[in-house]
Amino acid sequence: MGADVALVLARAGCRTVVLEPGEPRRKDLDTHFTRGLQALGYEHQRGLLHACASMADVDWPSIDLVIECIPEKLELKRNLFAELVQRTRADAILCSNSSSFPISAIARGLATDQRMLGLHFFMPAHLVPLVEVVLGEHSAPALADSLSAFMRGCGMVPVLVRKDLPGFLANRLQHAMAREAFALIDAGVATPEDVDAAVRFGFGFRFLAAGPVLQRDHAGIDVHCAAAATMYPSLAVNTVPAKALSERVASGQLGMKSGQGFFPWTPEAIATERKRYDDLLLAGLRLLASELPTIDDPKN
Repeated sequence: MGADVALVLARAGCRTVVLEPGEPRRKDLDTHFTRGLQALGYEHQRGLLHACASMADVDWPSIDLVIECIPEKLELKRNLFAELVQRTRADAILCSNSSSFPISAIARGLATDQRMLGLHFFMPAHLVPLVEVVLGEHSAPALADSLSAFMRGCGMVPVLVRKDLPGFLANRLQHAMAREAFALIDAGVATPEDVDAAVRFGFGFRFLAAGPVLQRDHAGIDVHCAAAATMYPSLAVNTVPAKALSERVASGQLGMKSGQGFFPWTPEAIATERKRYDDLLLAGLRLLASELPTIDDPKN
């Protein structure tokens, strides 16, 4: 995720340093950066991306923005930001890409809490335009506005999340839908393949043109209100993950990373699927180009 966020920044002409302590992964970054920028049509920005191995290798006085993308462990994140208090300029903005932990929890007790914000991207970050700017309990609203403007200059679509809830905005919406999807699978109402088809080629297809709020104006609010009154009483309200998920986790069927999830995955199948997935996202970016923010080119 951190490497893809770096592509977002380089695309907009920002000098970007990726801190990766693992030597094998650090070496792989060169190919990832080159291919990623080529796919986006910004290969001329390749010289803006650099990788280093440790905090000591970073020229901290030149850093305006830090985006943390380390593993989802609260103690690790808090320790990292405690060190950033000592290393960064007093006016540098400190952000976490965490999808699990509220920025308020990461910032609690730190002297930097006012300049700490959530900045949540969606995989793959350089192909999915949305980014959430999340205000913590003590985050300065003016910094959130500045960060949102900066993200628009990077060609992203920022949404401001004013309350630091678990899951923020987009993941709460996504998991609300997923709860019903997997409840239907558990109940034998539909197969995983048919659930995916219903979303991709039905209402999900329309989401490219209009979100759920605008769609109500298209179709008629009275129609959707009546449908809601009929369906809401029977929608899933379970407070634990569906069996279709928990049983697979218990048996080690974790998806691509384990070679088996809802579907079997060989290395060849993974490579084919990721190319298909990325190609469709790139095509979606081209379709939405006229509605996406214009990318700035600050060259600094």
